[in-house]
Amino acid sequence: MRATEQLPRRALAPDRVLPDTAPVGFAQTALAVDPEHVASDMVDLAARVRSLMSLQRQDALQLPLGGHFFDIVVTASGPQAYAVMAVLDGMQQAEGDRPGACGPVIEDPQRSWLVWLVPPGTSDQWGAHRHALCLGRPHHVALPELTATEPPGPYWLRPCRGDRLVPPVPLRQLLDQFRPGPAPHETLLGSVLSTIS
Repeated sequence: MRATEQLPRRALAPDRVLPDTAPVGFAQTALAVDPEHVASDMVDLAARVRSLMSLQRQDALQLPLGGHFFDIVVTASGPQAYAVMAVLDGMQQAEGDRPGACGPVIEDPQRSWLVWLVPPGTSDQWGAHRHALCLGRPHHVALPELTATEPPGPYWLRPCRGDRLVPPVPLRQLLDQFRPGPAPHETLLGSVLSTIS
């Protein structure tokens, strides 16, 4: 059959009577799910999807720490902290990398802090430290826009990359060596953490 030919049509009687049909009804279905039946990683996923949707609307991206993404180490900024970052730049430099190869670091100039993104679970192993505070669950962090690379406001001193985080063991050793200070107080940090954006 060629594409231009009409398909055959069934002849219908003009006085044909259609049978009665029942009215169509749509039942309301509850979409609420019992939290006990949701896997913990799915709760994390839902929170992250909502955050990414906020980012698309150019709202602040708020992420829960821990899970599958990252924890954070917060230190004072300044020459000693920049020296730590310079050493990590060299350690994490791979062939073809542009300068500044250290994992992601946010600078908050208003509070004189650096926020180092480290692997999730680091906060469970970190312990007390004189020059830094490490946080994971249940805290949240608001990240600057990915295009924010200079003040005003918090910005990416080292870019957020998909292929690396700051390695926590060398970071801790270098913080012991260079001693940036003063370290932020945990209560203060917890109270303002989600406003770092």
